[in-house]
Parts: sequence; C-alpha cells; structure tokens
Amino acid sequence: MSLKGKRVVLLGGTSGIGLATARLAAREGATVIVSSSRKDNVAVAVAALGSAADGHLVDLGKEEQVAALFSRIGDFDHLIYTAGESLQLGELAGTGMDAVRRAFELRFFGAMTAVKYASPHIRHGGSIVLTTGIASKRPQKAWTVAASICGAMDSLVRALAVELAPLRVNAVSPGFVRTPLWANIPEAQRAAMYAEVGAKLPVGRVGEAEDIAETYLYLMRNRFSTGQVVVVDGGGLLV
Repeated sequence: MSLKGKRVVLLGGTSGIGLATARLAAREGATVIVSSSRKDNVAVAVAALGSAADGHLVDLGKEEQVAALFSRIGDFDHLIYTAGESLQLGELAGTGMDAVRRAFELRFFGAMTAVKYASPHIRHGGSIVLTTGIASKRPQKAWTVAASICGAMDSLVRALAVELAPLRVNAVSPGFVRTPLWANIPEAQRAAMYAEVGAKLPVGRVGEAEDIAETYLYLMRNRFSTGQVVVVDGGGLLV
C-alpha cells in the first residue's frame, strides 16, 4: 500500500525516531503533520520536512489540547506516536513515585489520550502505530519504571486492536537507538556507551533513528497486521 496522498499524524514527530519516520513518509508522497510542546522544535522540523509538512504546538499531557488538536486536523489516515522524554532509570528504592507517574504520563497516558481523540478521525484502511521497547521483555537492573511502561504499552496495543477493529493498531519496539533521548548524558560518556552496547549486539552497532523508522512505514502499509509489537533491536533480545 502506497503512502502517496495519505495524511500521517506524528505525535513526537519533531525529533529522533518520529522525525525520521516523518521524513520517510514525506519522501513517499504523504502529507505529514508533526507536533511538539516546544515551538522551536515544531518550526525546525517543518522547515526540514518541506512543503509536505504541517506543525502544531500541543502539550500531549493535557487532554483538552489533544482533543482540540484532532478537531483542527480533521480526517487523516495514520497516527504515529513516538513522544517521550528521557527514560526514567534508577532503582525503585531511590525513585520518587511522583517521578514514576510523570514517566507514565507522556509515554503511556499520552498515547492513550491520543488514540481516544484520534481514532474517530482515522479513515477506513488507516492505522495507529504506537511505541514501546524491549525493556518489557528483557529488563535490566534499574529499569523497573521503563520496563513497566513498555509492558503496559504492549497490552494496550493488543486491547486497542480488538476494541477499535477494523482499525489496525500495532507498535514498534526498538532496542538501543542513537536518539536525542540520551542527550542528557555528556557527549564523551554517550559515545562510549554507544560503542560498548553496539559491540555486544549481533549487528555490531546500536540502532539509528532511520532503522526504526522503516518499521513504522511497514506497519502503516501492511493491511493484514494488527495487535502486533514488532521488535527492531539489532538482536538485543538474543544476547
């Protein structure tokens, strides 16, 4: 199924995996609509994506703003949700519960809210693709919060696929990927982390945003896939 002439809404589409997916979709002839809570990010992304792009400023943690966004956008074909802040890492004993709730707010509840208000506007034959992660299947020490979010998202995808049928609902589950989500780590330390993790993977490197973006396009195109969580991790679950 071609994306030419389709309207694709990407929440979190102004950086990282979301922006890479927007670029690929636009390259295939789709009109892409991206959002961020940061005005500068929206402007930069729209300029980079060109005339096939539109941008909206929205706080995905505020239900009324999400509802208003989809009311403005109107009917479209595909929803992609990649929004997320830097991962909440650390052992549970030293983690405040307010921080845990904040971590769930954007990645999980933000996605649920987006689906609630987006789904009535998605045209027949369209789809929803959410974002989870391999932490649900292979959590590391100090990843309790991140793993819990991913596990909740995996279940949400399956439940939505049943509830919203025949609208298709799937998710992409990336492994370790080089994105701005790691920008809070000093550059030298970050480079060493990428090298160390990449050396342990069967493919010999960490993922790039473009690697993961290909999977979102696959799930938009494949009209026989629903309720699936597609792992793209460079073999991370094997080692």
